Amino acid sequence: MSLESNKVFAAVLSAALLIMVITTVSESVFHEEEAKPAFTIEVASEEATDAVVEEGPSLAELLASADAGKGERQFAKCKACHTIGKDEGNRTGPNLYGVMGRQIGSHGGFNYSGALSGQDGNWTWEIMDQWLKSPKNTFDGTSMAFAGIRKEEQRADLMAYLNSFSDSPLELPAAEAAEEAAEEVAPEATEEAAGE
Repeated sequence: MSLESNKVFAAVLSAALLIMVITTVSESVFHEEEAKPAFTIEVASEEATDAVVEEGPSLAELLASADAGKGERQFAKCKACHTIGKDEGNRTGPNLYGVMGRQIGSHGGFNYSGALSGQDGNWTWEIMDQWLKSPKNTFDGTSMAFAGIRKEEQRADLMAYLNSFSDSPLELPAAEAAEEAAEEVAPEATEEAAGE
């Protein structure tokens, strides 16, 4: 080997050695510890997903035990935008007198967003419950900025209060649910009797 090739080989070897030393030193100086999460997210196990989910009381049961007096306190959240008296005008939102059972988006003198003005059907207990829970999820594109009421008992109380402000209040769904249950049980009982 010539002297020139020895110099090149020594330079490459020295550079590789220098890189290894710098890497080793920098890893010891700038040692990174694995960060611990601020909080852990628990994921449901397969056993948990197979478990029976307990459902709360039905809407009919909630409405049967609803307290319009408590609903009046819930309505305090609505007063900034709505009125409820029979001859009161609209505010940012429509007057809510007689809203239960009324056609959706139909109160005279109020300019509804397209999300509500184009809706068919009336304000039933079920639709109002969903609306009070989350207006934006009930009718996509609504201009109502209210976040919603999470607690189902509070929604039932508010619906009972709203229903009390009407010339013709809606009947509670408990009576309808009992009739439907009776109709479902009657055919089953008839079939069982026929089978014996």
